[in-house]
Amino acid sequence: MRWMVVGLAMLAGAAQAEVTEERVTIASQGKTMVGTLALPEGGPAPVVLLFHGFTGTRDELPIPGTEEGVFSRTARLLAEAGYASLRVDFIGSGESDGDFADTTFEGQVADGLAALAFAQGDARVKGDELRVIGWSQGGLVATAVAGRSDVPKSVALWAAVADPLTTFTGILGAEAVAAGQKTGDVPLKITLPWGAEIGLKQGYFDQLTIFKPTDEIASYAGPLFVAQGSIDTTVLPVAQEMLLAAHEGEEEAFTREMDHVFNVFTSPDTLDEMVAATIAFFKAH
Repeated sequence: MRWMVVGLAMLAGAAQAEVTEERVTIASQGKTMVGTLALPEGGPAPVVLLFHGFTGTRDELPIPGTEEGVFSRTARLLAEAGYASLRVDFIGSGESDGDFADTTFEGQVADGLAALAFAQGDARVKGDELRVIGWSQGGLVATAVAGRSDVPKSVALWAAVADPLTTFTGILGAEAVAAGQKTGDVPLKITLPWGAEIGLKQGYFDQLTIFKPTDEIASYAGPLFVAQGSIDTTVLPVAQEMLLAAHEGEEEAFTREMDHVFNVFTSPDTLDEMVAATIAFFKAH
């Protein structure tokens, strides 16, 4: 894949580990996808792909009281543990090219596979020692990236969507889902529960009933870590059971009394515990 380094920043982690972050671009779906490659000290390291959620961006949700997002913090913690990472803005999101209204699950899977190919071809990381973390809709994407390739050594799904129709009916509302299946190439305007306004075309809504994360993860035989909050009202706790039941292979379930954003509006402690458990799982596999 063609790519270009267009920026450089140096960050100091809490454990005094130096992390180099570079803004990179990756070709996907005929457009330019933007990502951040985080590199720990010491030369090429195993690499983790980070896939953001619905309407998210590569740094993910800002954590109150810090200068980090959920994924930028995760990238720092991974680097302190000796892992490089690549977090991307899917096409139509963040700094990447495209219109969010054209988003589909399959389009984001294509972006995820492009990120995987980029990581495999970059000499600064160990592309043959690649892992994946996907949060929410990014977890749905991760099931397919894992299931359609033989690359990831292990996969972590954080509050991952297992039943798209149920999850997005809960987020968007039944009326919006029904209307979206008739909107064609004209974006349906939707106000989300948290106040954001978006537009989505029919292609997104059509895939709510077609895309099956459980079938995708069933095609992945590697080690699987599935984290789920017992008080998550966005992706219901049954999602964890569905994904683990569909997968055959080594598994670990991580369950805490946490909401869909891992309680970060209160404190980053639960997120940090989940990241530490994910890293331990990666190191064991």
